[in-house]
Formats: sequence, C-alpha cells, structure tokens
Amino acid sequence: MKAAYIHIPFCEHICYYCDFNKFFLQGQPVDEYLQSLFQEFKMTFDPTATKELETIFVGGGTPTALNERQLEILCKGIRENLPFTKGEFTFEANPGDLTKEKLKILAHYGVNRLSFGVQSFNNDLLEKIGRSHRVQDVYRSIEQAQELGFENISIDLIYALPQQTLADFRDTLQKALELNLPHYSGYSLIVEPKTIFYNLMRKGKLPLPSEDEEADMYRVLMEEMEKKGLQQYEISNFSRPGYESKHNLIYWNNEEYYGFGAGAHGYINGVRYSNAGPLKKYMEPISEGERPVFTENSPTKKEMLEEEMFLGLRKIKGVSVSHFQNKFTLDPYQVFQPAIKNMTERGLLEIQHDHIRLTEKGRFLGNEVFQAFLLS
Repeated sequence: MKAAYIHIPFCEHICYYCDFNKFFLQGQPVDEYLQSLFQEFKMTFDPTATKELETIFVGGGTPTALNERQLEILCKGIRENLPFTKGEFTFEANPGDLTKEKLKILAHYGVNRLSFGVQSFNNDLLEKIGRSHRVQDVYRSIEQAQELGFENISIDLIYALPQQTLADFRDTLQKALELNLPHYSGYSLIVEPKTIFYNLMRKGKLPLPSEDEEADMYRVLMEEMEKKGLQQYEISNFSRPGYESKHNLIYWNNEEYYGFGAGAHGYINGVRYSNAGPLKKYMEPISEGERPVFTENSPTKKEMLEEEMFLGLRKIKGVSVSHFQNKFTLDPYQVFQPAIKNMTERGLLEIQHDHIRLTEKGRFLGNEVFQAFLLS
C-alpha cells in the first residue's frame, strides 16, 4: 500500500460539468468533517505496523476552498496521522482561491506538487462552463507558487467544450505551454448524469463540437505537447521525464490505495470500496467508531484480469506481459487472444518487446479497445 487519496468535498462554486461528490462550502460543517477525516485515518492505520506511504493526493471538491485556518488543520492532521515523511504530496487547487498565505501553509507542511484546474485560457469559455476563476488568476497563482519554490506544477485542460473551436483550443494550448510547466493533463469533456450540462444536453441546449472536431483537438494536443518535449505517458497526461504523476500511475498500474473522505474510493487487500457520500452518512458511523464504507466489492479473478488490461492500456507504454504473468501466473496472449488479435489487425494495438500497447490510432479509440478486453 503506497498511496492515499483524500477527498475534500467543498466548493465555492459548482462547475457545470462536475459529477464528483461535492457541496457548496457555505454553511457546511467543515471543521467537524476534518475531525471525522482524522478519525478515519486512525481507524485505518496501525502506526507500529504500517509501511510508509509514497504518495498522497488531496482532491475534491476544491481543497484550497478551505480558509487558512482549516487548511492548516487539514495539513497538520495529515502529517500527524498518516505514515508519510517524504514522497509525492499533491494538492488540487483552484487558481481563483489559492492565496499566497495558503501557498505558504502548503509549503510549510511539505506539499510538493500542485495540480491546478485551469480548463481553458478563454474567459468566455470559463464562464460558460461555470468556472469561478479567470485567466489572470491562473497567471497570478502559478507565479506566486513558483516564487514560493513550487516546481512540480500541473495544469488540467478540457477540450470539446460547448461552442469551442479548434482555433480556440490551439490558443489555450499555446498559452498553457508558454508557462513551461513540467506536467499537463488534457481531457475531452464528458457530459455526466446529474450535472448542469447533462440537463442542458437533454433539452437540446448544449452545442458541443462534433466527434471529428474533438478528434482534431486531441491530435493537436498530442502534437503540441511533443513539440515542447513533453512525453505522453498516459492517454491524457504529458510530462517532462521524471515529472509523471506517481500517484495516478498507481491507479493505472492497478495497484492498491487508500481512499479517505466522503465519497472516496479505495482498493485495499483485494477489496474495492467506496465511502458514503452525504456528509451526515459519512460522519455518523465514524462518530460511532465504524468505518464509513458504503459499498464493498471483491473483484473476481476475471474482473482483475480485465482491470489489469484496460487500466494498463491507458499508459502509453502499455501492459507488461512479464508483469502480467508474474502477477496472475497466466499468459495475457492466451487469456485475451481474440481481443489482441482483432485489435492488432485493426491497427489499434501493437506488440513492442514485452509490452502490449495502443497505437497512435488506438489512442483515439481507447474506449472501444478497452471494451474488447471485457471477457464474456
């Protein structure tokens, strides 16, 4: 167990595309929530027997929406209750609410990686998708972070946004890359149920780019990143060598991790679980000395084999055949013979030395490839 994800479900503003477990910050029991979180840590870890964590990722919601006092309580609680001394310590951040004072708190407690939800460098688009920050906030926050010594900074971009053109996305990419950061993520918009965008789409009021336009944006994303010397190491992620997200690689390598907080997911001792999402349902069991687990599922051998393939194929280097054999004492070429043959013949997969991986064409049709690895 090398990783822990910590969920802070509070936001100053709800984005129109977001389907994560989140709540408007105002009037919420934030202090009580943080104490419940620390109790959950204590229930999970035996300080005498637990090995050191290598990565911590604090996500949300918007962790940096907490005020300075709350942010300090959170960071101190993480340091006091989790077995973590050094490693990758990431905080998700919103450019609009990450002040210099908050940055100083994060730096003081050893946070060494920041992931900014930027999404676009077009103020009109930011407004259309419900973001509360503006482009100038991005520049200010990144400049302040760098002044305080933060080097490992990542920004998220979203493409195929309503009424977005290829020219607009090229402009956003150019501005993002001019910042010369070591890590970028680029995701196409997915309209999820229970979001404002989903309701608009059902009413025919969400003018989205076509599939061809979306594919063009993805192609441009890959080309521009490569020109800047940023290596694509996962379908949606690009970095300078050595700046890959160690935490997210744990997910794609199908390794186990702890999930803490309301609605968080984890994978411990062969069991995938999710915590209760509503704050009351998360906090009540903890107050009674019980873990706030809402669902538990022990994947079957078949499901574990499938997960190994479709998670591993997200990585550009793909799935290691020898690692698969060592982990499951099975040969993936035998287990998935029809899928590998079909996808290779269609030019979506290729075999390179010890790895089965997506071709460049396959990256555009990733979901179709992953579905081929669901065993009947």
